[in-house]
Amino acid sequence: MDDRAQNYKGSEANGLLVGSAKGQSAGNGKEKGYPSFGLSTKLLLLTIVFVMLSEILIFVPSISKFRADWITRKLELAEVAALIYTNASDDLKDKAIEQELLNRLNVQTLGLRNHGERRLLAMVDMPGKIMRDDNIQSMGPPELIAAAFDTLLFGKGRTIRVVAQTKDNQGMVEMVFDETGLRGDMIRFSINILLLSLVISMMTAGLVYLSLRALLVRPILGLLDNMARFTSNPEDTNAVIKPSERRDEIGMIEMQLGEMEGILANTLHKQRRLADLGLAVSKINHDLRNIIASAQLFSDRLSILDDPTVQRVVPKLMGTLDRAVDYSRAVMSYGKAQEAPPDKRLLNLHQLGEEMRDLLDLSETSRLTFSNHIPKDLEVYADPSQLFRVLMNLCRNSVDVMQGRKEEAVICRLDLFARIENDKTIIEVSDTGPGVPEVARAHLFRPFQGSVRKGGTGLGLAIAAEIVRAHGGAIRLLDRSPGAHFEISLPRE
Repeated sequence: MDDRAQNYKGSEANGLLVGSAKGQSAGNGKEKGYPSFGLSTKLLLLTIVFVMLSEILIFVPSISKFRADWITRKLELAEVAALIYTNASDDLKDKAIEQELLNRLNVQTLGLRNHGERRLLAMVDMPGKIMRDDNIQSMGPPELIAAAFDTLLFGKGRTIRVVAQTKDNQGMVEMVFDETGLRGDMIRFSINILLLSLVISMMTAGLVYLSLRALLVRPILGLLDNMARFTSNPEDTNAVIKPSERRDEIGMIEMQLGEMEGILANTLHKQRRLADLGLAVSKINHDLRNIIASAQLFSDRLSILDDPTVQRVVPKLMGTLDRAVDYSRAVMSYGKAQEAPPDKRLLNLHQLGEEMRDLLDLSETSRLTFSNHIPKDLEVYADPSQLFRVLMNLCRNSVDVMQGRKEEAVICRLDLFARIENDKTIIEVSDTGPGVPEVARAHLFRPFQGSVRKGGTGLGLAIAAEIVRAHGGAIRLLDRSPGAHFEISLPRE
């Protein structure tokens, strides 16, 4: 195992294996290294085992062939000796010559069969009891394999008889011999095969091990190290893996891991910014509510004045302050990822649009015109405060965008429409502004991502979408130009 695997310990390893690097490492103080019985060791052992299995499959037919060849060579020598002996003169055929013949062939009896007649050429004084008969030429592969293992297991001290047809096919040569010598040669052959197999296995395993380690194990260890470094500081973009130029599966994993780590690093960076922003908003919101409370006290004092203009303006001012308090509270509730359940009532939608006109405070010198096209008798079943917030967010976005236009000839108009369609109330907010940028459309109703104007946070559209969904409705951006056109669909009941 290389140095990288040996030294792969400490908080980084804890972070990857446990999933919480800093907490776990600091908590238990233990160091975890790369496992000693790792992938490299498993690959080496599996390669040796598989090569040995293949060698066993080769050994089975090899040992049976060795036995058959050994007996065949012995039969050929016996046939030659038998022919020479039968053609020799009678004065050469004595007991001493027969014994010498049997000793040279290492058999107990030697005989020939011609035309059904068996002729015994030589025999020892006390031959052993024949325990097995083999006709090598008539045995198939399964029989040869079975005979080979039978010899290995039971051949010690056993006497067998073997017959085979002569070269001229005129008869059969027969011999009886002790199987101990054959068994010893087969055992030596098996040992040689085993040693050779071990050498081949080790060489093959070593080559396969080195190849797989270079192709798989080392890249995987590199991925492991990268994940450990990234886990220790996931917001560090320098810890994101740099994919190699490999075009195989490892290269694909590196590319996918790099993309995932990049997305995660950017997401965590955004989340940290959002957390900081949330803390700042909470602080601002706290102070803002105190300021609004002071403004409410001053408005209460104004309400006791008899001036007609004051009496006309003060109720609207107080309503505006009340909504400001509600908005301040809504910001905090949004931080808790929840809105209050809508308190639905039957509303006059045209009147709600007129209130919108007053709060937008469009002066007579303003180039922007507001038109309320909602029928005066159109009613909708919704929460008054929440629906007002939805329309105010949409209208305020349009006003802010169009008021920034400097060209005198550009028409700046904001229109409210509404209609009944089947069992739904359709509300449309349209303007003649520049429209929604293409880059903002993909995340239009997501907080801090779908702002339609420069410097915006996108919270207005996110809150509007959440409120509409709480009413069982839907909000969408219509694919229409020029300008931006938002459609709100609310159920009638």
